[in-house]
Amino acid sequence: MADLNTWFEKGMTRYAYINAMNTHKENLLSIYNAFVLPDPMKDALQGMQKSRLRAIVITEDWCGDAMLNLPVFMRMADEALIDVRFIQRDKNPELMDRYLTNKAKSIPIIIFIDEKGKEIVKWGPRAPKLQQLVEERKKKLPAKDDPRYEKAFKLFADKISTLFTTDHALWEEVSLDIIKKLLAKVNVNSL
Repeated sequence: MADLNTWFEKGMTRYAYINAMNTHKENLLSIYNAFVLPDPMKDALQGMQKSRLRAIVITEDWCGDAMLNLPVFMRMADEALIDVRFIQRDKNPELMDRYLTNKAKSIPIIIFIDEKGKEIVKWGPRAPKLQQLVEERKKKLPAKDDPRYEKAFKLFADKISTLFTTDHALWEEVSLDIIKKLLAKVNVNSL
C-alpha cells in the first residue's frame, strides 16, 4: 500500500489536470475566475502558509461536485500556498478504496497532508448544506426501476449543474466547510 507522499508525487499538477479535462472544464474555470474569497478567510488561509500543507485530490472531471468544489478549493489553496496534486479515482481504486464515503466512491476527496506525508484532515465529497440540498431534490425523483427515472435523473443533474455554476452562496458554503475543517486541525496562531 503506497504512502501518501507516493500518491502526492504520482498526482497531476493543477494545470495538467485542467488541460486533460474533457468534461466541465469551462464550468470549473468559470467558477474559479468568479469566486472571490472574503478578506477574513484570506487572512486565515494566509496564516496557514507556514504549515506547508499539501493536498491530494481524488476526482474525475465528469463529476458535478468536483466541478463546484475544486475551483473553490483551488482559490483557497492559492491563499494558503497549498501544493495540490490530482489523482483520477477510476484509474486509482487502491487510493479511492481508502477514502470511501458510506461505502461509496464519492468524489471529490481532498486529503491534506504535512511535509512528511502524514494525513492532517480529509474533506469531501460535499459540504453538509449541499448534501442536504441534493438529497432533498433527489427525493423528488421516481424510483430507479421506474421507466421515467433516467430522463428525470438527467434533468435533475442538469438543474444541479446549473445551480452549482451560478449560485455564489453554494460556493461560499464549500469554502466555509473546508476552512472549518482545516482550522480545527491546523493551529494558525502557533505557526
